[in-house]
Amino acid sequence: MSSTPITGTSSAGTQFLNTSSPSANGSTSSIVGLASGLNTTAIVSQLMAVAAIPLDNLQIQQAGIAAKTTQLTNIQTALQTLSADAANLSSPTLFDTSQSVSSSNPALISAVSQTGAGVGGYQVNVTALANSAQRTFTFASPTSADSITIDGHTTNIPAGSTIAQFVNSINNDSSATVYAAATNGTTVVLSSRASGDTGTNFIQVSDPGGALSEQTSLAKQGQNAAFTVDGVPGSSSSNTVTNAIAGVTLTLSGLTTTAGPVTVTVAPPAPSATNITTAVNQFVTDYNSAVTTIETQLNQTPVSNPQNPTDAGQGTLYGDQDLNGLLTSMRQMMYTALGGLPSGMSALSDIGVSTGAPVGNGTPTSSSLSGLLTLNSSALSSALQSNPSGVKSLLTSFSVSFQGLVDNEAGPGGVIAQRITNETSQTTSVSNQISVMQASLQQQQNALLAEYANLESALALSQSQESALTSAIAQLP
Repeated sequence: MSSTPITGTSSAGTQFLNTSSPSANGSTSSIVGLASGLNTTAIVSQLMAVAAIPLDNLQIQQAGIAAKTTQLTNIQTALQTLSADAANLSSPTLFDTSQSVSSSNPALISAVSQTGAGVGGYQVNVTALANSAQRTFTFASPTSADSITIDGHTTNIPAGSTIAQFVNSINNDSSATVYAAATNGTTVVLSSRASGDTGTNFIQVSDPGGALSEQTSLAKQGQNAAFTVDGVPGSSSSNTVTNAIAGVTLTLSGLTTTAGPVTVTVAPPAPSATNITTAVNQFVTDYNSAVTTIETQLNQTPVSNPQNPTDAGQGTLYGDQDLNGLLTSMRQMMYTALGGLPSGMSALSDIGVSTGAPVGNGTPTSSSLSGLLTLNSSALSSALQSNPSGVKSLLTSFSVSFQGLVDNEAGPGGVIAQRITNETSQTTSVSNQISVMQASLQQQQNALLAEYANLESALALSQSQESALTSAIAQLP
């Protein structure tokens, strides 16, 4: 007999595993109600749907636990990132001092300092730029192999070489003392690879094969850069000058004969305002992200009677007391004065970090109402200029206090880690219950299938006997 599967789904979506009935000899037999006239397939399906309701509830519960675990993990990750940002605010290297060097006309003269430099302003004039010696030649493709010697270094030129091939052979030779440039189809300019004054003895070329013929009127010897610093003259074989201002490297790009002297200013050693502002900005950004992540979960209303796993995953942290308390403590730390610090430099608001609350009759923004932070970069810059040591003390003290608060919640072994562990254990327990219940339901389904199969067999046998008896009676005289 062929097998007709029973398909059925409970109210929450649980599907049954084995949908054919086992017969006495181990094979499967279908239930079609041929003998009884009953829709036994539908009957078994409905009975199993009712029996599976506790399983549905467990699966919905499991989905809710999994969603809660995921949400707690996301919050933990956001807080750990924020803790790392806070730690960076007290990094010993963040307030390392350095000197900034600026130029009033960087297009003509740019300036940098890799080490310490003398503090002050310097007037720099440039009357000449360093350049390389040059010789110009007419090039003729050699009819036979040629060897050209330049400053004692020989370059071999195959017969029939083009001007482009000659130029490439020079420029690709790391031992060559010159660079080559083809200004047209027959003219080659050789330039010394080193700039600076060469005198009259420069770029010595020997070419027995005659591929090169010099245009002597275009020969040009190299020269040094000429400049003055505060009226003191100097020169350099390169336009990158390291001997003009102690500790400062100047790059000369143009003459000042028309624009006038360029002022190079070396500032006193100070912490990098750019690096500190970047670190504070990163903290503010990640603080706002963490707060938004937590508030999203706290404000998500749960489904009152979840009927599916999706509903169960909503609002699992709604109104969570622990997270509410953490947010309150974090917000208080943003404006509360830290102990042991002087007035006016004891809270983040003193260096421009605040919730952006409105002043006077201003309208509150959604960000300020949510307690999100803003940074007034001008206020931070002013504080760094007027009291860098005070800013350092404030950020260091805040960093230690804030890390302690957040790490107690999100660090290894912290409150959230323990909650995740508990949720994971609960997930394991529910999973075990689901496995046991699924096995039990499978057995129950098999029993129902067998019971209705036996019923159909008994009814079929009875009907067959009745038919035979009726036929026999009809044959009596």
